[in-house]
Amino acid sequence: MVADRPGTRPRPRLGIQARLTLAATALVAVVLVGGAVLLTLALGRTLVDTLDNSARQRARDVATLVDTGNLPTSIPVAGGTVLVQVVDRQDRVRAATPGGDALVPLLGRRALADARRGVTQEVPGSRIGISDTLRVVGTTAGPADDPQTVLVAVSSTEATRSLRVVAIVLLVGVPLLIGAFAVVCWFLVGAALRPVAALRRGAGTITEAGTGSRLPVPATRDEVARLAVTLNDMLDRLAAGGARQRSFVADAAHELRSPLASMRTQLEVSRAHPDGADWDDTAEGVLADLARLSRLVDDLLLLARLDDDRRPPPRTEEIDLRALVTSAVHRPAGRVAVHVQCDGEPVRVQADEDAVVRILENLLSNADRYAASAVNVEVTESAGWVQLTVADDGPGIPADQRARVFERFARLDASRSQHSGGSGLGLAIVRQLAQSLGGTVRLEDAGPGLRAVVLLPGPTRSTSRFVAESLPT
Repeated sequence: MVADRPGTRPRPRLGIQARLTLAATALVAVVLVGGAVLLTLALGRTLVDTLDNSARQRARDVATLVDTGNLPTSIPVAGGTVLVQVVDRQDRVRAATPGGDALVPLLGRRALADARRGVTQEVPGSRIGISDTLRVVGTTAGPADDPQTVLVAVSSTEATRSLRVVAIVLLVGVPLLIGAFAVVCWFLVGAALRPVAALRRGAGTITEAGTGSRLPVPATRDEVARLAVTLNDMLDRLAAGGARQRSFVADAAHELRSPLASMRTQLEVSRAHPDGADWDDTAEGVLADLARLSRLVDDLLLLARLDDDRRPPPRTEEIDLRALVTSAVHRPAGRVAVHVQCDGEPVRVQADEDAVVRILENLLSNADRYAASAVNVEVTESAGWVQLTVADDGPGIPADQRARVFERFARLDASRSQHSGGSGLGLAIVRQLAQSLGGTVRLEDAGPGLRAVVLLPGPTRSTSRFVAESLPT
């Protein structure tokens, strides 16, 4: 419904079925009418040419009689011929068909001169006492000293009558054909659009993405069926995205609730027993929970930015990965020792420095949490790619569980305390950052322990030319 002007009632627009039917019918109408006109013109021309050719043939036959001196005074009438006259150069009639005018030529002097040149002429039949229109052709005959002109007149009434019958048939038949085509086209287009109407009704019943509802797929195996399959795939993706979003919100709420509950408990206990409370310990515990809460909020904000498709690509620059690794491992010590295996030469990588630092921090924190005695960091370069490896000698992760740890809030340990279990976002952030830089990350068995391998493009490679590996999600 489209309104013409403010204050006027909306004007209904024709549907697809009506528009397609009108367009197809208009096209067929133009073709049929044009064909009918051309057929009528061609048929009229053919009939006239047939009359003229028969008259010329009769004129040549009579001219042969004149040339051989066998022309009778009364020329016999052939089929379709109305009148034959032989006129000399003094415009006298030498011979004519029985009942024809043997005194006055059918054509005047000027028209007779045109007939001698082969020009076909139309004259009214009233000149010889009939109502038909006559087509007159002429040809020359006789010796040079006595030239004569043979005139043959034929009636065009039968040709005109035949042409009129054909025109009437076309005048009645073409509109009937157009109407029949419009009706058939209406039902055919309606049948073709029936699956679209079913899709529309199915879509109208879906009130929320992720409810598991699906659109009906017609059995036609045409474009509409492929559209229905594509829309159902989209609904599946929306359902999966909605489920992930709800799970993410639930997990985030749970993770945010834990430090808040811990802080509230510590403060309530200290307030209930002010005499026995150690306010320094309480403040230290609250600050630790605040730090955990701050890290969790920072991780959630970072993941939100990485998930934003509209965010600009990261600003990459050529940085020394060896120097970043050395700086990261010399920060405040963790639970176990960190050993770095990297030669003294700079190892260049084309990446965003803040993203690489965050990858290092998350991998080192994760390895320190589960390592038994040491963490090993290694940086190597090969064929334009830089490989960063962080390995621990902890319990490791079973091969069938390594894909799961890249999910958000996924942890294999049952504990959710800040001492043994993290928030479950560290490896998810590592994967998102690595992929945003044109790299990959994977987990391997370190025997014993676990090895995290990050592959980043070197300065000689462009991230736009990199095709990321398909990582399990």
